[in-house]
Amino acid sequence: MSETNDVNDAIKHFPRLRARTLRFGCGAPRSAQTVGDGSRALFLRSDGPEDLVTALWLSWFDESGEHHETKLADPRELLGATADSEDVPAEEKARRERAREGGTGIVGYSSDDDGNRIVFTINGRLFLTDIDWNDETGAPEPHTRELAGEWLDEDPAMYTPVLNPRIAPDGEHVLYTTGSYLMLVDIGGELGDRITAVYGVSVEDEDGNPAENTWKIGLAEFVAGEEMDRYDGFWWAPDSQHVLFESFDTADEPTWYISDPADPEKRADGRRYPRALTRNADVYLTVITLAFDENDRYAGITGNADVDWDREAYEYVAAVNWRRGHDPLVLVQNRRQTRDQVLEVAVAADGAALGTTRVLEEHANDQWIDLIHGTPAYTPDGRLVCPLNDMAADTNRLTVDGRPFTPAGWNVRAVLDVTDDDVLAVVQRAPEIATEVPRAWAGSDADSDAESLFGGHDARSFDVVSIDYNGTITPVTTDPGQWTASRGERGIVVSGRDMRSARAQMRHILGEQSATISSTAAEPGFAPNVTFTRLGEHQLYTAIIAPSPSSPYAHSDKLPVLMKPYGGPGFQQVVASQSFYWEGQWWADQGFLVVTADGRGTTGRGPAWDREIFEDMKDVTLADQIEAVNALPEAVSRLNADGRRPGVPAPDLDKVCMIGWSYGGFLSALAVLDAPDVFKAACAGAPPTDWTLYDTHYTERYLGLDPDVYRRNGIVQDAPGLVRPLMLIHGFADDNVTIAHSLRLSQALMAAGRPHTFLPLTGITHMTNDETVAENLLTLQRDFLRDALA
Repeated sequence: MSETNDVNDAIKHFPRLRARTLRFGCGAPRSAQTVGDGSRALFLRSDGPEDLVTALWLSWFDESGEHHETKLADPRELLGATADSEDVPAEEKARRERAREGGTGIVGYSSDDDGNRIVFTINGRLFLTDIDWNDETGAPEPHTRELAGEWLDEDPAMYTPVLNPRIAPDGEHVLYTTGSYLMLVDIGGELGDRITAVYGVSVEDEDGNPAENTWKIGLAEFVAGEEMDRYDGFWWAPDSQHVLFESFDTADEPTWYISDPADPEKRADGRRYPRALTRNADVYLTVITLAFDENDRYAGITGNADVDWDREAYEYVAAVNWRRGHDPLVLVQNRRQTRDQVLEVAVAADGAALGTTRVLEEHANDQWIDLIHGTPAYTPDGRLVCPLNDMAADTNRLTVDGRPFTPAGWNVRAVLDVTDDDVLAVVQRAPEIATEVPRAWAGSDADSDAESLFGGHDARSFDVVSIDYNGTITPVTTDPGQWTASRGERGIVVSGRDMRSARAQMRHILGEQSATISSTAAEPGFAPNVTFTRLGEHQLYTAIIAPSPSSPYAHSDKLPVLMKPYGGPGFQQVVASQSFYWEGQWWADQGFLVVTADGRGTTGRGPAWDREIFEDMKDVTLADQIEAVNALPEAVSRLNADGRRPGVPAPDLDKVCMIGWSYGGFLSALAVLDAPDVFKAACAGAPPTDWTLYDTHYTERYLGLDPDVYRRNGIVQDAPGLVRPLMLIHGFADDNVTIAHSLRLSQALMAAGRPHTFLPLTGITHMTNDETVAENLLTLQRDFLRDALA
């Protein structure tokens, strides 16, 4: 078969292959965590390109410097055939939906400080891997067994579900939650495993009988997982003697029902949802001191106190960080997210009562304060590292004891490690402010042709760097891409994607030694034909995807334009990673010039850019997509004039359409409703059409608390203006952007007599991993747009 046929065949089979491989993630290493001194690292990987069942692995270097990979725990060896037919608790399914986790088997783990004991769940059962080290060979010898299985079987109503297990730093005990109780597991020994309920929440009616329990313990509430990226609801102290945990009451939140109309005998699933402009869950924190007997078995609670802070003024618990040698740090936010406090909770502090707090720092911003993962944090010697939305420098920076130390123009997106000497961080550079680059990047950023193909060290690249407290930047990653890392004292694991490789990459580095952790992930079979450029007055970062050289559309003089944005706040799509453009390439090879432009409000360009959409998401984000369309002809002419690559077909501005999912779906529907002179058709997937139906933390961050602002930014009221073809797509099981959004818009369109197409998806959530649905969704949208533009 010729290379041309290979590519065309790969394009044809792309939709199903992407779904079967979990977006080409099966078989790729992920979720790396260095343990010990960093010479070892835990990670997850399934056995093949279409294998969803993920196993636990260890990457390690022997004394000679040779690298090894050892499988520690395989779900199929532990459970047999049942490992492939996953049955997990509803609460765990909800957590995975919040974390966008599509795999099965071992999808998360918890390790002790030494990295020799690891706990995890499979199908709701609790397992422990113990690693012994062979004195002669120096190789690990893992032993995995189920923990306390007889207890779970004897009284499942009491001891299950097993949610979010975390092993103590000293490796002697495991804590998990059932949602109603915090359970402590004494690990083995001569006395065997034992489970004890150490704390619980329950509700009784006036007669003392059990009532509806709207309380949860040891879990993160909905908005924490969905919007704050905080998935834990309890935290071990580094000394393994104390625990800080969350409990929350959802009684004041509205009850929403998710139903399956295709199965009328199935009852609707009711749950509490923190709808914008309504009440949130009522969140509490408690700290307890644990006692253990001479056999290191749990012996009770010797200290117990609610954490004291102004919960009325600061109702969000945004982050918790507990470092060895220090009391825990808690970041709390007010409802509008315009003020926060960094609290230290008294646990081991001399003279302070357990659970009392002192305010270490306070921050404010007129629009909102960004959350930076990994902050606030103590250095080992006790200095406080916090994020800062520095509006004067137009940079998201870090401070140490209140002093900004990261340079202007280097926007910090996440903090990965904090030492006495430096901070390891993910950054995005703003070249208009930070004009100079480290020497390691100087060559790549100077080559404009390479930059247009592979991206640059700017908003398109999530770079891992070390930043010392004088502001000196030392790159850890060299090529532009989407990178992260886990660092120990001696070793580091760097993982991510870039434009040069189709596969996710993971490297374990120990001093001068470096090893690539192997991958069996599938590849799409084609490289996206992407050109990066910047468009319009706002210099929008843009990716233009043209048909493959082997496509019958490759030599077209002019093609219809398919705008494919996310376009909304808190995310971006023009990133130096091939994976962002595979679907776009499929569309290009169907006969479209595909364009993704990151407008104002998308991340990576500093706090002023982010806040351009404050209280005005609708008008600003649409205006930027129109700006990109209008600037496209000149940009394509300029790209073709340099003659250094195959020509890009000219855009046909009489045939411009848009597709998108989530905020991109909102923007697509908005495009044909409010700018029909520019956009001739649209397919809107899971669009939030009425912002009062979305959650508090996300929506109120950008739209505030004024109901008039919500009305102005919704699109249901625009329904009478529809004159262009519109397809709505929505999953009935979507608990994030509920199908009520699309139903309300469809109802308004019907009331106004406006024809439209609606594809309701039975059993589909906000993620669409079913391969038949994935393929048919693309082909149905393609045919709809072709007919609309004909």
